[in-house]
Amino acid sequence: MTKIIFTSLKEIPSNLISSIAEHYHHETILNISSKTIEMVFKSNFQSNDKKMIQDLAEKNQTDVIFLKNEYIPNETKVFVFDMDSTLINIECIDEIARECGKVSEVSKITEASMRGEIKNFNESLIARVKLLKGASSEILEKVYQKSLRLNLGAENLIQFAHQHGIKTLLVSGGFTFFSERVKQMLDLDEAHSNTLEIVDGVITGDVLGKIVDGDQKAYLVEEFCKKHQVLTTSAVVFGDGSNDLKMMELAGLSLGFRPKPIIKEKADGTLNFVGLDGITEFLSFYA
Repeated sequence: MTKIIFTSLKEIPSNLISSIAEHYHHETILNISSKTIEMVFKSNFQSNDKKMIQDLAEKNQTDVIFLKNEYIPNETKVFVFDMDSTLINIECIDEIARECGKVSEVSKITEASMRGEIKNFNESLIARVKLLKGASSEILEKVYQKSLRLNLGAENLIQFAHQHGIKTLLVSGGFTFFSERVKQMLDLDEAHSNTLEIVDGVITGDVLGKIVDGDQKAYLVEEFCKKHQVLTTSAVVFGDGSNDLKMMELAGLSLGFRPKPIIKEKADGTLNFVGLDGITEFLSFYA
């Protein structure tokens, strides 16, 4: 059995649903709202079926979420977020580099890393941070004030979490200067990220402590769930890049927010059009 959620900023096109219904034998169609529809199919879908449905939905500006059988929506206990380009609108290191006049060199490495072309995240982060050596730490505050914004639906989704007793965890390959402010802004339960070394108001080009890479993100998700005595399959994980894959594999539901192709392929669902709160209608329905 396959259960699919379709969600849109506007009313879901009836021709999209009818077209999918014609191609695949379905059991039920449930109109949760005009913007959220659930379809249940007898058979399990293969990767080519998933891609066909994603492509068709994308043409109709509709997002698709394939629910795993082991994921039970009304048992959702944890939301986990990547930060840069997921919970917030920027890649912080790229914006720091922009202020330093190094954006071309840094963003090239960032994009290759997030696409999965650079396999070792630690090496890519170290290389990028080295390019920031000698910059004033005042640039961090400038980036925060000038460029950092929450992504669409972030505040609504966190409010939903608070209302329903869902714990919130931020795990980021970015920097504590930003993650701690985002944590405070949204009243998140925990935030973990990397610490830039700053000496006498100058960025040294080094990272302090253990780097939060893909493996560390997965570890932090497991530890957070243990702490709150819940299964990782009760977690919904949001990310956009390749270093989010390992924590996504632990989740009951993995969602790519405006994701890179590798996440679009691997995640249970993609949010290309709706905001981060695009899942709240179907979660509310099952609550």
